Amino acid sequence: MTEKKLSYEAARDELAEVVAALETGSATLEESLKLWERGEALAAICQEWLDGAKKKLDAVKP
Repeated sequence: MTEKKLSYEAARDELAEVVAALETGSATLEESLKLWERGEALAAICQEWLDGAKKKLDAVKP
């Protein structure tokens, strides 16, 4: 993980906040870029968790 072991739920919730902030359209271009970058990082964290869960499920399938 690129964060301090950020949980899936915490990353997902923060990502939802980032998306909501971007959707308002009230941020400056610089702020929007920072939000976008944070959103990309959070999406990657969520994907890591989901990939790990899928790997575990695939390992127990007969």
